[in-house]
Amino acid sequence: MFIELFMVGIFIGSMSGFFGIGGGMMLVPILLAIGFGIKDAIGISIVQMVFSSVFGSYLNWKKGSLIVGEGIFVGIGGFVGGYLGGYVTHYVSDAVLQVLFLGILIFALLRLIFSKNHTDDSHTKTLNKGILFAIGLIIGIFSITLGIGGSIILTPILVGLLHYPLKKAISAGLFFVVFSSVAGLVSRLMIGTIDFSNGLVVAVASLVGVFIGIWMKDHVKTHHHKAALVALYLFSLLILVKKMFFA
Repeated sequence: MFIELFMVGIFIGSMSGFFGIGGGMMLVPILLAIGFGIKDAIGISIVQMVFSSVFGSYLNWKKGSLIVGEGIFVGIGGFVGGYLGGYVTHYVSDAVLQVLFLGILIFALLRLIFSKNHTDDSHTKTLNKGILFAIGLIIGIFSITLGIGGSIILTPILVGLLHYPLKKAISAGLFFVVFSSVAGLVSRLMIGTIDFSNGLVVAVASLVGVFIGIWMKDHVKTHHHKAALVALYLFSLLILVKKMFFA
């Protein structure tokens, strides 16, 4: 199981760096497929997200693709929401968690498919700090409850509603995961519901993948990047549907 989890970690880290996701969108379905329960899978996912998002955001900042700015307010909201989400998971059934996860994946996929490609900041819109905090709060609650970083919800909002260029939205999405995942980790540790031994195997391996994924992100064209992101959402959706209805 160690080798299997280590290889999964490298793969998930690569996806995290390339797509700006915490990794939970893919990691949770994969862990379910190899035999973990939904709540153990969510705990492992949260540990991995902390490692990959912090390292990935540092690399993006060094390369100049991460502009902190308004992301701080969304991030603070995500931290509060992520902390609350860690408790919500403890009281929500596995069936409800899986249905919520399915609904969010479908929403994100549709939002992304129908968004226009913007290559610069000229069309970018902004919101006041209170609304940004509220967006982060809501996404944080949902994301950590489901073991995902939240960028699968935030990135389509930034691209489809606020007209962010895709690559900057992806960097901002990964930065958001830092706040939501750290908060989720703290709250989950306080109620003792994380498989740390397996989580650290995946998390450490993911650091190698994050480096690879960010290098790939910086060398791919935007329209190819978007097509790959849509494919990722479809893949995760199929895995989850198979687990829910055909297991």
